[in-house]
Amino acid sequence: MLPHELSQFIKTEAISLGFAVCGITKAEPLPSDITSFVDDWLDKGMHGAMSYMERNRDKRYNPALLVPECCSIICVALNYYPSVIQEDTPHLSRYALGNDYHKIVKDKLYLLLQKMSSVVKVNGRPFCDSAPVMERYWAKQSGLGWIGKNHQLIIPKAGTHFFLGELFVDVELEYDKPFEKEFCGNCDACFRNCPTGALSVDGFDARRCLSYLTIEHREELPDGIGKKMGNCIYGCDKCHSCCPHNRFALPSLEPSFVPKRELLDMQGNDWKNLSKDKYKELFRDSAVERCGYEQLMRNIKSAIE
Repeated sequence: MLPHELSQFIKTEAISLGFAVCGITKAEPLPSDITSFVDDWLDKGMHGAMSYMERNRDKRYNPALLVPECCSIICVALNYYPSVIQEDTPHLSRYALGNDYHKIVKDKLYLLLQKMSSVVKVNGRPFCDSAPVMERYWAKQSGLGWIGKNHQLIIPKAGTHFFLGELFVDVELEYDKPFEKEFCGNCDACFRNCPTGALSVDGFDARRCLSYLTIEHREELPDGIGKKMGNCIYGCDKCHSCCPHNRFALPSLEPSFVPKRELLDMQGNDWKNLSKDKYKELFRDSAVERCGYEQLMRNIKSAIE
């Protein structure tokens, strides 16, 4: 197959696997303005206790160091927007209502690699939020969308409710043009709706973000944060739900992302009295397992009581 034929084959197969969009970009070192920006953000400590972000910067900035012989990056996005949204109950981030996305996206990427292997000799490695990969940067480079003021990838006419995945491969392909435009304009809804001021014209301070505090932060929550949490007990979503581009969001067709009925039925007192056994039942194979029972109960206590 010629590069453009193989690239079209890949995109067709990616859509057949359930991905909403697929783009391809050349694997090459990141430009110095991007690496300097990330280094400065890390040096200021704005990543909080997420020390893994400090490690392997060389591999984060150069895909060939992460996957030797890599010359192309296939980028995909999988819709997770739920068909049922409950506004008045304790809030779990929408991405966590179904099964763990890491495995689902990577499994689909392995299948995509198998499909590629049926027509060309190829070696590759899939990623989904599990390695030093600048996911949003590569998604933008592959033409999927732009990085909005809320620091999320925004896909035109689709919004932000997508998991990103990448397949690093050792074959030359036809590359898409980077997404150069941005359509946030003068909108500052994400700044105005961020409960803690983590998002501002000055950038993103993870240490103030409710998603960081309820998921990544392992210590006691800062004083006064309970009043800002509202009903958020795992994640937040405010910078998603207020984004006008999400008026185009459509419910995901991925069966693994359908929330369990018993999870949707949970009310305030059910959460306050959540047992460890019930926690395991609700969140088996869920991204919420990352949080752990004790930490989730810490969040519930702060948000509900």
